Amino acid sequence: MEDIFKKIKSFASDVDGVLTDGGILADLDGELFRTFDSKDGFGIRMAVMGGYPVGIITGGRSESIRKRFLTCGVAAEDVYLGSRDKIEDFDDFCSRHSLSPDQVMYFGDDLPDIPVMKKCGCGVAPADAADEVREAADYVSPYPGGRRCVRDAIEKVMKAQGKWNLDVALYKEKF
Repeated sequence: MEDIFKKIKSFASDVDGVLTDGGILADLDGELFRTFDSKDGFGIRMAVMGGYPVGIITGGRSESIRKRFLTCGVAAEDVYLGSRDKIEDFDDFCSRHSLSPDQVMYFGDDLPDIPVMKKCGCGVAPADAADEVREAADYVSPYPGGRRCVRDAIEKVMKAQGKWNLDVALYKEKF
């Protein structure tokens, strides 16, 4: 796996079931609420500070998703809400960042993620992903969705590349 991790130049991820535990709360007005793990968020911040483009490709449509990832340093144009064709959005993300698909690690947990997981350089599934997704994944994290799965794989990539170091001055500047 370390050879694959050394080739990664970017990260992209689904949201529900990967960056959340898949639970969604709704109020009487239909507003949806998700819980995100702070360790996953910090892993994304470390990736951004390390110069890795990060994309969010989700079927969710809530602007709260975009706002959450803006706080992690993800560029607004790299958050794809309401995605119904994840390959199309993945290809756009790769094109805009001059990446070949094999340079991107993609995180997914359910059937709509499988085409991207098969196209990217390293498909990652949380421990509690759908069976078919775990079978399609190159790496299955020991952590479930929304509970450090993303941080786990980002940290492994950055450590393999010698980039897992916190620059406090840069952290203060960016966040």
